[in-house]
Amino acid sequence: MTIDFAGLGLRDELLRAIADLGYREPTPIQAETIPHLLRGADIVGQAATGTGKTAAFTLPILNGIDSGRAGSPIALVIVPTRELAVQVSEAVTGYGRQQNVKALAVYGGSPIHHQISALRRGVHVVVGTPGRTIDLLKRRALDLAEIATVVLDEADEMLDMGFAEDIETILESTPPTRQTVLFSATMPPRINAIAARHQTDPVRIKVGMGDDAPAKNLVRQTVYMVQRKHKSAALGRIIDIEAPESALVFCKTRNDVDELTATMNTRGYRAEALHGGMDQNQRDRVMARLRDGTADLLVATDVAARGLDVDTLTHVVNYDVPTQPESYVHRIGRVGRAGREGVAITLAEPSTRNRLRNIERLVGHKLNVADVPSVDDLRARQLELTVAAIKEKLGDDVDRYYPVIHELSDMAELRDIALAAIKLVHESRNPTNDENFIPAVAETSSKVGRGKGTKASRGSNRNSSGSGGRQGERADGETALVYIGVGRRGKVRPGDLVGAIANETGLSGRDIGPIRISEHYSVVGVPSSALYEVVAAVNGSGIRGKRAKARPYVA
Repeated sequence: MTIDFAGLGLRDELLRAIADLGYREPTPIQAETIPHLLRGADIVGQAATGTGKTAAFTLPILNGIDSGRAGSPIALVIVPTRELAVQVSEAVTGYGRQQNVKALAVYGGSPIHHQISALRRGVHVVVGTPGRTIDLLKRRALDLAEIATVVLDEADEMLDMGFAEDIETILESTPPTRQTVLFSATMPPRINAIAARHQTDPVRIKVGMGDDAPAKNLVRQTVYMVQRKHKSAALGRIIDIEAPESALVFCKTRNDVDELTATMNTRGYRAEALHGGMDQNQRDRVMARLRDGTADLLVATDVAARGLDVDTLTHVVNYDVPTQPESYVHRIGRVGRAGREGVAITLAEPSTRNRLRNIERLVGHKLNVADVPSVDDLRARQLELTVAAIKEKLGDDVDRYYPVIHELSDMAELRDIALAAIKLVHESRNPTNDENFIPAVAETSSKVGRGKGTKASRGSNRNSSGSGGRQGERADGETALVYIGVGRRGKVRPGDLVGAIANETGLSGRDIGPIRISEHYSVVGVPSSALYEVVAAVNGSGIRGKRAKARPYVA
């Protein structure tokens, strides 16, 4: 039975706003969640990215807001990144336009005094990142006394980024009578622990994570096995063949992002970089170029790309296999949204086969493994695209080009003129002459996963988020130590260190620890295989507003 928004019990102003935005009926997560939230229940929602969960928690919040002057906020939404904070804030404003609802996004990288001034003027809903929310609480600029609803959106992402301690502090600063809503694409034990501590008899809703998951039905997922030294050439060839409208490429570090962006630009793509080393104005300009079509390729680190919702995205690329399988789920969730088809591409080295098996166990199905296309494959595809481009013009008004035919017909046959014109079109569309030899990786035809069963085995991931200073379990069982030149005097916390490392590498919070913070420096444990990657990433980043120096730690 199909239900419309009116059948969910939403107020008339919201129904008009929804209709004005062109929405006709709720998505499954909205249909299941909204009635429970309207009656005041706590929710633990597991929903794949792109299923409409923002409206699922936003509409019930707005349903309880009467038009009028804003004062202290009555709802608080906590999200992992500044981009998602802006997107959710814009959604609240859009849905609540007829009620004159005021929403404010608060995040680092933007002047805090502007946000404080906006809070003093009054807002209905605050959408913030954990770090900036904590800073505003410490300054007594954010009053949570009137909060009726708290939403943790993409909770697993925030825990992986090392924000467990901040989340606990925020929740403890809100009234005990609040409604608590928790959304997560994956459901590790730490999420259930938060639910047990901070929710009352929560309703558990799971949508789009099984056979009906968008990623399974709408996203074509392919793994290309390739040696590391050939990866950039392989990516260029694959992108040439796929010909995406726009693509998002995930890299581990900002150095990888900058190098790959330069490489793809030399190949003729309009590529833009996005990483934590850029200020907010730079990031905003990059996102504007992607949304308006000025850029067709965005190369980004995980932290920079979290929470992005770009309608034009057709392809997502994992330039490296994610360390944590949950990251794979979040990444490919950038496409296959709202019923649109998409493509997920992963470039895997032979040494990452175990990571691929872990991903398969989590997503519940085998990944298609293929060899990198050959030069002949590329040439054949380029010809197909040229034929398609010419077909599009056959029905257009081409009469004004008759003088060209007339002038050339005395010099050559029409067939030769047509072939020369096709060559001109083909070469203009394919400026790069790809002759790179990319050897096939042995055994690429073998199945990635050989383990029994397809259900996710989560027991192997038991460990702390890293923010508490405990060491997480590691696949290689070996830990290396990194010296980082900020300590207690710089007001650094475990979560700051975990966040700084996780933001710029492929590691998650559970990979990081133990952590020891001294007066002037800190020592952090990381997987030994990632030691120099972490050192390079931290050396180019800031922690608590200070440039941090890092090196391998020798006791």
